[in-house]
Amino acid sequence: MTGKIMVTYKILCNNDIKQEINIQELFSNEKVLKVIKSEFAKGYRNIRLQANNTDASFTIETIKELHTFEVEKDDFADIFVLAEEDAQNKKLIKKDCDRIELVDIQTLD
Repeated sequence: MTGKIMVTYKILCNNDIKQEINIQELFSNEKVLKVIKSEFAKGYRNIRLQANNTDASFTIETIKELHTFEVEKDDFADIFVLAEEDAQNKKLIKKDCDRIELVDIQTLD
């Protein structure tokens, strides 16, 4: 095969967070309810919060910088190892940040 592949990855650390929270969990927390009411319904009494879609959720996660590099299409099987080597060469691997996650793989002509 001829051509190149653009690989995008990010460095993962031990103290990273990625947590999904649904609306039911959010509204069951009294502190959150109090803050929402004081911000959006200040001065009102006897109010309640309710959601139209109780399946709705959101994610809290650590923002990561994305890193890219190019490899030959023939090296597709070794992309993960090559990504680790690229991170080591760029000195991105540190004590508590020693793992990578592949984010995107694109073929280039």
